[in-house]
Amino acid sequence: GQGLNMRVHLYSICGNEARMLPFFFRHYDAFVDRYVIYDDGSTDGTREMLAAHPKVELRRFRREVPDSYVQSARLLHDRVWKESRGAADWVVMTPVDEHLTHPDMAGLLAECRRHGVTAIPALGFQMVAERFPAAPGRLATTLRRGAPYAAMNKLSLFDPNAIEETNFLEGRHAAAPTGRVVYPDADTLANLHYRYLGLDYLQARHALLRSGMGAGDAAGGFGAEYHRDAAALRADWQGFADHAVDYADPALDTA
Repeated sequence: GQGLNMRVHLYSICGNEARMLPFFFRHYDAFVDRYVIYDDGSTDGTREMLAAHPKVELRRFRREVPDSYVQSARLLHDRVWKESRGAADWVVMTPVDEHLTHPDMAGLLAECRRHGVTAIPALGFQMVAERFPAAPGRLATTLRRGAPYAAMNKLSLFDPNAIEETNFLEGRHAAAPTGRVVYPDADTLANLHYRYLGLDYLQARHALLRSGMGAGDAAGGFGAEYHRDAAALRADWQGFADHAVDYADPALDTA
């Protein structure tokens, strides 16, 4: 889109995200041409919302590793984007609550293309709010406070025609891409993670994510954070809130 003839495909695994999906689409519709979303058995209206969106191809997420959500997701993430070779200039790999943000996304993609950049890492922020936002809006504009968070420094945006393998680690928190891998000189893309939006929402999300974990996940130590009690989550929230900045502040030195 955007008259630049840049085609962007987005891939996601999604489960019971009816509250976040309107924000997700308001954010990504601006530059995504096609969504391929794997629904993980949603029961809250998510499937209906996905089916109603004209750019979404809705699929069912199946656990290739029956006792491990995390390993099944990793296998899918490493493979599914290859469908976009020859059909898209860029792919986005993201869950619904991570919003890749740049002041001029179309300009960034065009500039990266001009300079032969094929992989655009993002600087992670754990976004914080006292409560889940009531009014619809674009969260990257209306909810700008977050703590710099290295675990969200992810490779979520790359050229599927240049990358051969992504080699994601579990949870996609790291990748070791192969192929023609060229990073930009400076990191200007932000990855805004919207989960710490009040304790009620955070607890509800963790309970849901916990329910999706299998025996293999527990054995591998995955999803341990989803078992934290309310007091621990409140302490987590406060810790991020204490370090929160306006991610869009031009004075912020993120180098």
